[in-house]
Amino acid sequence: MSDTRSTDVHSETTDTTPDSDLGEAGSQLSTAPVEVAMPGSFGGSRAPGAWGWITWTTREVTGWARWFWRQLTSMRVALILLFLLSLAAIPGSLIPQTGSDALKVQDFKDSHKTLGPLYDKVGLFHVYSSVWFSAIYILLFISLIGCIVPRTWQFIGQLRGRPPAAPKRLTRLPAYATWRTDADPEHVREVALKALRQRRFRAHVAGDAVAAEKGYLREAGNLAFHIALIVMLIAFAWGQLFKSEGNKLIVEGDGFSNTLTQYDDFKSGNLFTDDDLVPFSFRLDKFIGTYERTGPNKGTPRTYQANITYNVGAYGKDQKTAVKVNEPLNIGDAKVYLVSHGYAPVVTVRDGKGDVVYHDAVPLLPIDSNVTSQGAVKVYDGYRNAQGQTDQLGFAAFFVPTFAGAGKGTMFSQFPALDFPVLAVSAYHGDLGVNSGIPQNVYQLNTKNLKPFKDAKGDLVKARLLPGETMQLPGGNGSITFDKQVKEWAGFQIVQQPASGWALGGALAAIFGLAGSLFIQRRRVWVRATAGPDGVTVVEMGGLGRSESAKLPEELGDLAGLVHDQAPTKTDEKEDADPDQEPGAETPVPAAEGAQKK
Repeated sequence: MSDTRSTDVHSETTDTTPDSDLGEAGSQLSTAPVEVAMPGSFGGSRAPGAWGWITWTTREVTGWARWFWRQLTSMRVALILLFLLSLAAIPGSLIPQTGSDALKVQDFKDSHKTLGPLYDKVGLFHVYSSVWFSAIYILLFISLIGCIVPRTWQFIGQLRGRPPAAPKRLTRLPAYATWRTDADPEHVREVALKALRQRRFRAHVAGDAVAAEKGYLREAGNLAFHIALIVMLIAFAWGQLFKSEGNKLIVEGDGFSNTLTQYDDFKSGNLFTDDDLVPFSFRLDKFIGTYERTGPNKGTPRTYQANITYNVGAYGKDQKTAVKVNEPLNIGDAKVYLVSHGYAPVVTVRDGKGDVVYHDAVPLLPIDSNVTSQGAVKVYDGYRNAQGQTDQLGFAAFFVPTFAGAGKGTMFSQFPALDFPVLAVSAYHGDLGVNSGIPQNVYQLNTKNLKPFKDAKGDLVKARLLPGETMQLPGGNGSITFDKQVKEWAGFQIVQQPASGWALGGALAAIFGLAGSLFIQRRRVWVRATAGPDGVTVVEMGGLGRSESAKLPEELGDLAGLVHDQAPTKTDEKEDADPDQEPGAETPVPAAEGAQKK
């Protein structure tokens, strides 16, 4: 049994949906739009005649358009579109894409005669530029904007307004407290107003009660999350349309200028132009690589960096820096990444008269972690055979930086460093296909139109060369020498992807906004103080949250304790005097007890 002398704060499991008793007090706790079900026919009864048909058709079209817009801008549809976008992106990760690797796409078509044409028709080889992916992307974009814009204006209106006045019956609120006090109603309201403002509530006196509200950051976080999604969508779209990505293999001592003709391979977005390339150039001074010599991590790189000299613009000053793995060189919107490394043995080729027709470092591509490498040496011009006839030479090359040794039964490298370099070559001559107009790989030797040089036994001429050694071609047709120098090369990837900073900022904003919308509760508190029939002030406190929360009754109990300290419960000394209490002892405050019923 409870009486009017004690503070009673309780939590009910009643529905917090605004009803006629709460009125405006229970409204606008959220900026989420109210979903309207389709009522059926929007045109109603059709009047006779042509004008009636036109009027009815206009109402039908307008009604359906409004209903469709409400559905498109609802949060449920936005989540469905976001889920569909995630599903649509899966084929782009599993199926080779034309924009990233056209050769793999062609290989897939050649290997899958049935699936290849089918995938091509539905756009699975160019997912991110396909019609269906773009449709989902654009619908999601429109849905988010159509949902956020009205909610933002509504939220701004709420920030500029004041918390609504107290409902008629505070007892219907999920958190409620009441007691009687000798303090004046005006004094109680002043104390409540001060206590609420100390707790960072927006509060004001409305009639016979103090109205307060807190937790606006919940809606702000919700809006920030969805705005951040729009920023991320725009940033990703912008980055895909204007991005560029190219690769370049550079031997020590050689340089690179950021123009299309300098790239080994290059791909870009649909709206990218040559003028978007950042003007810069650099030279590879030296590649430094050291490796673990012993232990379970033998062969693992310890030092892996490219020392370069670069300049920005046509008249920029030379600057030196080191590019390492995951530590790119940033120049404007461009980033220069170190992605690969290998060796380039220096070879000299002489013709039948002993004249040098080729002298250069030949970059070879690694095929394992110990940098066993293979490639080709091609001599297109300047070579004449023993009869003085113009010809072309081709050498298939196989290089190991650390040879296992003769008789070991393997030609694969034993360690990635240059401990025991050996170059194996085999010789061919004929048409290298340079004038055929068909693109060819400079690191591979196509022997289709070539004739092998043969020794006295009729076998292919080949040799394993140490630095400084020479292989003579039969019939006085020249020679190839492995010079006593092995240069190193580095593979660089130059990437320009604008709006990446916006995408990162949008992702961070989305995380913080989502955290705010999940962990901050928006709630309202009212403190009503009125004079009862017997002249004693009746204090009522009620709280309402957007959703059920165990913290709301607890918070209301704390507020009630602050107000109760300044407006204590009215006591009857004759009825309530405790015979065991010592004279002058402080009367306990009931507000601190039963602050929340569980």
